[in-house]
Amino acid sequence: MLRALFLVVIALRQARARWWFIFSLAGSCAGLLCLLLSFYLFAVFRGVVRSQMIQIEHPLTCSVSYLALYDISPFLGALAGLAGGYGNAGIIQTILSIATGSLAATFMVWVILDPAIGLLEMLIPASAQHRHQRIEQAKAAQKKQQEDNEQLLNELLERELLNRQHWQKTLQPMAQKLTELMEKYNDGSKGTETHIVKIGAQAWRLGGIVCMRQLHEMVKNNQKNDSVVDCIAICWDGLGTWRLPALTESIIKVA
Repeated sequence: MLRALFLVVIALRQARARWWFIFSLAGSCAGLLCLLLSFYLFAVFRGVVRSQMIQIEHPLTCSVSYLALYDISPFLGALAGLAGGYGNAGIIQTILSIATGSLAATFMVWVILDPAIGLLEMLIPASAQHRHQRIEQAKAAQKKQQEDNEQLLNELLERELLNRQHWQKTLQPMAQKLTELMEKYNDGSKGTETHIVKIGAQAWRLGGIVCMRQLHEMVKNNQKNDSVVDCIAICWDGLGTWRLPALTESIIKVA
């Protein structure tokens, strides 16, 4: 970017442009800088991809000599520019020649030559066959991972279903007791909150938050009067990992 900016400024100064005019073109030059930056990022991306390349698929671009040429190409361009500008009068002309050579070599090798060679390597029969096998193996591994995840999910669902069936008999009397306590709580009876918390603690020790949610659902199914406030969600707040639902919390704040 600095080399490109230097070349633009020198070209404008040679055209007898004043400095105020050069500064006024700074906004327009931002587009050019973004273009050059995109080229540079593409080259960096190619370097990252090259580190993941396989020798059999890219025999030339993975070789040590080619990597050395790829890395020192900007410096070789700068040396070529220095040699081409040697003997010219003025330090500015020499620096201009060095910047031009380095920028041209970088663009030619990183943006044009390297992708073209990589494309030709992919057309080699051995490279194409190995790449096809590698892609098929990656797809098979991904499919196997997906099947394992689905199997694990099914096992978890089956385990949860078995747990719910196992808890059903144990939670049935607890749900009936909680239904009665809810009615007493809404009638203003004292001491019911303590019993509700004790039953919730038993459900937590039995199966954690999943068991508590199942018990809560059973109580809601047993509830005949829809006007009864869900005091279980209120009394169990902070018990284990149970948290007061946001809708119930907003209703309490309004009340």
